[in-house]
Amino acid sequence: MKIGILQCDEVLAELKPEHGDYPQMFERLLREVAPAWQIVTYRAVDGELPDCVNACDGYMTTGSRYGVNDGHPWIGELESFVAQLARAGSQFVGICFGHQLLARVLGGDVARSGLGWGVGVTSNQVSVRKAWMEPFQPRMDLVASHQDQVTVLPQGAEVLAGSAFCQYYIVQYDSHLMTIQGHPEYSKAYSKALMERRKDRIPAERIREGNASLNAPIDDHLCMQWIVNFFTGK
Repeated sequence: MKIGILQCDEVLAELKPEHGDYPQMFERLLREVAPAWQIVTYRAVDGELPDCVNACDGYMTTGSRYGVNDGHPWIGELESFVAQLARAGSQFVGICFGHQLLARVLGGDVARSGLGWGVGVTSNQVSVRKAWMEPFQPRMDLVASHQDQVTVLPQGAEVLAGSAFCQYYIVQYDSHLMTIQGHPEYSKAYSKALMERRKDRIPAERIREGNASLNAPIDDHLCMQWIVNFFTGK
């Protein structure tokens, strides 16, 4: 299977030697679950997108420091491509920025959350069990890093998991579109480094809470297994 990574941001230069760039984070985790898959990166943040929706068997987005409402030209171009994927029945998994982008593309709303930043490890309860959620567990705990949230769901959205902090955490649309607010690709070490570099914008109390939450285990491998199952229809 050939998967296209739509890169929506770049890791800060000083963090790359230890953590790599976002496509490498995804590739490391994906290869542990599906080692034979072909992975291609498109730098959507620089306006690079596939020539057609059939260039890959499925697509994933990275997260981004940018918001889907920021109005940058590359975001509009990516929205148009994701809309094509939705119409064509192509498989797509949106992570964080992509979770919000697809909701906006399909007619939902995204806004700055009144609950503040989501950082560190967050716990979310699975409310609807799908066949691709194997092996199953009733929660999904991942690293988070976001201010915005989906505030109004598009028509046809099915909420699969959420929490008091993030009501729409995992959402599916039809059989070919699925999105997750959390970051399976982020390590706890990268989460800590990112919080350290965002002290100017994240309240100190929230950073303390985020750092304390990093003692909890995360379901990064399980989440990627669910994503692989979703892509393969298992």
